Amino acid sequence: MNVILLTVGRTDVDWVRTGLDIYESRLSHYVPFTINEIPQLKNVSSLTKEQIRNKEGELILRHLKPSEYVVLLDEHGKEYRSLEFAEYLSSRLQGGRDLVFVIGGAYGFSGAVYARADGKLSLSKMTFSHQMVRTIFAEQLYRAFTILKGEPYHHE
Repeated sequence: MNVILLTVGRTDVDWVRTGLDIYESRLSHYVPFTINEIPQLKNVSSLTKEQIRNKEGELILRHLKPSEYVVLLDEHGKEYRSLEFAEYLSSRLQGGRDLVFVIGGAYGFSGAVYARADGKLSLSKMTFSHQMVRTIFAEQLYRAFTILKGEPYHHE
């Protein structure tokens, strides 16, 4: 069972990349973890937000396999406390399917991507940059694994 973080656009902010690299390395001790970055669309100034969502959606869908359990990081998704997220993760890991978390582009997901998703997760009611979300989510994923293993990272 693999955990995959699928993102639209590259992580090009240095401090975000550094943080993401730290948690990517830490996660490798618990689960096969991969980050797949879909290149951001070029020459989109003449496109509407809906057209951008649809084009990005096509790219996202090309990276997903029918056997994968897909969770969108979405502002309308379910919010969890860290302990609850660890329980959720544990139940998903028992399903035996690869688990793919998807961070979309600046304008969100297309209807087709929503239709493909098995679930939606919100990190906060606040809005974060799409690059920062990568590191924040990777840290929460790491935190969940340390909770599941009873390791002294999370304090409650």
